[in-house]
Amino acid sequence: MYIRLLEEPLLLLFFILFLGSWLGQAKMKGLSLGSAGVLLVAMVFGHYGFQVSPVVQNFGLSLFIVAVGLQAGPRFFRMIRTSGLIFGIIALVVVLSASITTIIVSKTLHLPEALSIGLMTGALTSTPGLAAALQATNDPLASVGYGIAYPFGVLAVVLFVQLLPKLLKVDLMKDLQEKDNPVRNEASPVVLTIKITNPSINKRTLKELRFQKKHDVVISRVIRGHRNIIALNDTVLLQGDHLVSVGTREALQRFCDDVGMEVETNLQNVDHIKLRKVTVDTDDIIGKSLKELQLRRKYGVTVTRLERGGIEYSQNARMRLERGDVLTIVSSEDRLNDVEKLFSNKSLTVTNVHIFSLSIILLIGIIFGMIPIHLPGLGTVTLGVAGGPLFVALIIGHFGKLGPIQARYYQPSNQVIRDLGLVLFLAGAGTTAGQGIVEVVQTEGVRLVLGGGIITIVPIVAGFLVARHLFRLSYVHSLGALCGGMTSTPGLGSVNQLVDADDPNIAYAAAYPFALILVAVFSQLLIFFV
Repeated sequence: MYIRLLEEPLLLLFFILFLGSWLGQAKMKGLSLGSAGVLLVAMVFGHYGFQVSPVVQNFGLSLFIVAVGLQAGPRFFRMIRTSGLIFGIIALVVVLSASITTIIVSKTLHLPEALSIGLMTGALTSTPGLAAALQATNDPLASVGYGIAYPFGVLAVVLFVQLLPKLLKVDLMKDLQEKDNPVRNEASPVVLTIKITNPSINKRTLKELRFQKKHDVVISRVIRGHRNIIALNDTVLLQGDHLVSVGTREALQRFCDDVGMEVETNLQNVDHIKLRKVTVDTDDIIGKSLKELQLRRKYGVTVTRLERGGIEYSQNARMRLERGDVLTIVSSEDRLNDVEKLFSNKSLTVTNVHIFSLSIILLIGIIFGMIPIHLPGLGTVTLGVAGGPLFVALIIGHFGKLGPIQARYYQPSNQVIRDLGLVLFLAGAGTTAGQGIVEVVQTEGVRLVLGGGIITIVPIVAGFLVARHLFRLSYVHSLGALCGGMTSTPGLGSVNQLVDADDPNIAYAAAYPFALILVAVFSQLLIFFV
């Protein structure tokens, strides 16, 4: 009777989602399968003859891919225009080395092409790559390869980032401070503490002196003896005060020449002045400048710098804010809380999914994916249900709005679209792959495990060596970029446990969009070589 109930398509679908999500959130020593749990459960059901409709699978795939593209779009194109291109090259090395290794492993071990490409996407823990592989090969064996290699791909990156610093006995924070920071550029701010020795500044307010307009620097706090004073417009300066200043090195040097002398920076204080990063995420704030917001006058806080697309910039009162910008602000805790509410969504239950826009993006993307593309010497390919919507979503996500199309959704909204689409896709792909999984494992057995292991280890080593020795990044940035290139969020979590800094997250965020796109592209191109 219970088996007959599962012949009802909706009951089957939600039963797979229930068991898969339950399995995915179960943790063993801090690790979990996540969404891959749905794939594994679906493969079991597929082995016993159950099948989720291909329409459900393709619908989920389209939703997932569009959500990924809209999220990556703003950062992806900005990173291409900045020094973040370094991280794009690292991601390219990771994906390219994985692809070349896949070709060699496939030829050497005589593995089926779809299975080999699936192994690569699993080793790189890339679901968009699996989607592209299924579109290119039209073979469920790709899902089998993904399901087998995925757990190993997760575990290998986590172990690498945890064990490498211990084996090499590296002081990560010391190494981070000694190396040049690649996520900065000539416009990136630094912090300098300057002692006032110029008598003409004595007993004048910050508003009167207009330091920001004259020197393009921001005073975040005033240190007077053992006291830390929040730097506001009406703050009176005295000769001998220490000004904690933020700006470019060039601007700070001019400021120092005018005001006094550089002294050692000591931000320890008993006055509860704190620094906090807040993310711009409300429609009321987007498009406004810091000058319009008047945060110093209205809220008593100082914005010292702005991060956009993984790159830090000096605070510019005229720069208009975009969703996802990260502001560094300084003030007392209660004032910081007030400002954080201003910039963050007041209620995460509110969504702003624009169904009209989402439908147009999907429609254009699917049509675009059907257009044949001729590759000289290789043949003709199409971007398919995966590549077409991804490409269109990246472009529209970059602009945020094109005519009537609105593409900047609240993060919770985008997360819902992405997660829903992902599990629907994995449920369909898993039941299809499960129909032949036992035969494949019995036939390929040891070769599958060996091939998956090699395809995982080679890009990890290649990506790290390029980051560390070619671009001479710090260990922290190298490991963060490696996790982004391998699209490994669990790996990033492990790096964050090793250091108390934002640098791993910035490096990950810089490499991840490139890896996301490259895996999808290479997964389709590999069909011509394996």
